[in-house]
Amino acid sequence: MSQPSLAPYVLKRPWLMRWAKPLSKWYFDAAAYRKLGLRSDDLIPEESEIMQRAMKRLTPKESYDRVFRMRRAFQCSLAHQLLPKEEWTKPEEDIRYLSPIIAELEAEVTERQGLEAMVINKPNTKR
Repeated sequence: MSQPSLAPYVLKRPWLMRWAKPLSKWYFDAAAYRKLGLRSDDLIPEESEIMQRAMKRLTPKESYDRVFRMRRAFQCSLAHQLLPKEEWTKPEEDIRYLSPIIAELEAEVTERQGLEAMVINKPNTKR
């Protein structure tokens, strides 16, 4: 589920950061999901088992808010309209609420696979 990221590489190099920052702002604006009231984690496909389990771990309020944002965006899409500017998701509101849960679940799966693959050798007590 997790993809490799270039973010740590870019953040360590100020000259690259100066070049990438305006480009990233342009990209987020061009993606237009914020103009529909969505957050970045709302765009993660729900078909995977890990995503299904992560959505079950959301609090009832977060789950309700997610469904509300999705339905409102779907209605805007059907009407071929964007939300009024005051209802757009602001960059400071676009926080990752689902990605930490997904990372935690992936770590649990990795740990479980490691434990299931473990081979225990009993010491030979015959002498």
